[in-house]
Amino acid sequence: MQFNITKDFLEEICTLIESDNSVQLEHILEELHFADVAEIIDELNLEQAVYIVKLLDSEKTSEALMELDEDQRDRVLNALSPKEIADELEEMDTDDAADILNELPDNIAQEVISELIDEQHAEDIVDLLRYEENSAGGLMAKELVKVNENWTVTGCVSEMRAQAENVTRVHSIYVVDNNDKLKGRLSLKDLLTSPASTPIKDVCKPKVDYVTVKTSGEEVSRIMRKYDLEAIPVVDELDRLVGRVTIDDIVDFITEEAEKDYQLASGISQDVEANDSIWDLTKARLPWLVLGLVGGIGAAAIMGGFEHLIKEYAVLFLFTPLIAAMAGNVGVQSSAIIVQGIANDDLKGSIGNRLLKEILLAMLNGVILAILLFAYTFFAEGEFLTSLAISISLFAVIIVAGLVGTFVPLALHKRGIDPALATGPFITTSNDIFGILIYFLIAKAIIGI
Repeated sequence: MQFNITKDFLEEICTLIESDNSVQLEHILEELHFADVAEIIDELNLEQAVYIVKLLDSEKTSEALMELDEDQRDRVLNALSPKEIADELEEMDTDDAADILNELPDNIAQEVISELIDEQHAEDIVDLLRYEENSAGGLMAKELVKVNENWTVTGCVSEMRAQAENVTRVHSIYVVDNNDKLKGRLSLKDLLTSPASTPIKDVCKPKVDYVTVKTSGEEVSRIMRKYDLEAIPVVDELDRLVGRVTIDDIVDFITEEAEKDYQLASGISQDVEANDSIWDLTKARLPWLVLGLVGGIGAAAIMGGFEHLIKEYAVLFLFTPLIAAMAGNVGVQSSAIIVQGIANDDLKGSIGNRLLKEILLAMLNGVILAILLFAYTFFAEGEFLTSLAISISLFAVIIVAGLVGTFVPLALHKRGIDPALATGPFITTSNDIFGILIYFLIAKAIIGI
């Protein structure tokens, strides 16, 4: 049954903290999952949150820390001593511990590392810090189970037991040679059914999907999704097994990337959250709002150049918002499909083929919409040329908007820029300007003024 935090439950927790009833509080919280504990801590003030983190065993709070809201986690960590943070890191997987250290100031991180008791754990964490955050090296954990290809079935079982003590979940058993180079993976079924004296290299499966420490997080997620992997081994430049990326880490990565792309598509240029300061939110939003303002001024200037046409045919002005809106909608639709294709590595063929397909799609949609619009304007206004000008303009605008929405994300991606930028105000603003310009140019040519 899913745990839900109620107002009464939170009040009880706060009362126990205020009265320093640690025994009763610990009894309640020890029964909860670490994710539920994190949810409770997120609802408390800093003093109360730190009280719970110091009260509970690090085995639970270390997991809960990783589930906290990022701002709350930063506040809690700043309130702990380097020794207390080190105690939490001792219980974490190396990848989570490295993430925590990356959030700390350099001087504090160094103090925390010096407080770590397990030297091997400390070395593994420090080793992870040298990799790019969104690479396989930055996502991987050092904890895994590996056996030597020259061992026998009997010889590797005791070693596997020792290694498994430090691994939260044993997704796979990897096989390496004397130089730690990845040679394959071992099926638990084959291990249990093979004679005790059989060498591991005779029962292991040599084919194993893997990535290198420099492989991007996007590529890791694509491979794991394609082959339905729960974990994937990571090798270094010498093909030595150095870690593994597990499904929970890649899900977190995908979620974070999706949130960033959504913010970019919404015209927010920095990673912000709803509870950030007004100044931080302003800095993230203002650049794109300024772009929208400039675009609006540009559109107004274009309309000013056709003032005489608008005075003579006021109905053209009435359909200006429709043309601008359709241009923005078509552009966003096209760019969203391209950005999704880039993210999933589903785009096939050349840019030319993609643009041609978008032209054909835009023409089909444009013809249908233009006919509907012509029918409405002609029966509403009764003027053939005006209705023709408006409907042809819509047709042309849809084609141009589709091309812009397709080409821009492809061009950004080719230059190493996040194509999600193309699905936000950038596309809508540019298409508004192009749409209005095309609209009045076509109207002027057809009506003949």
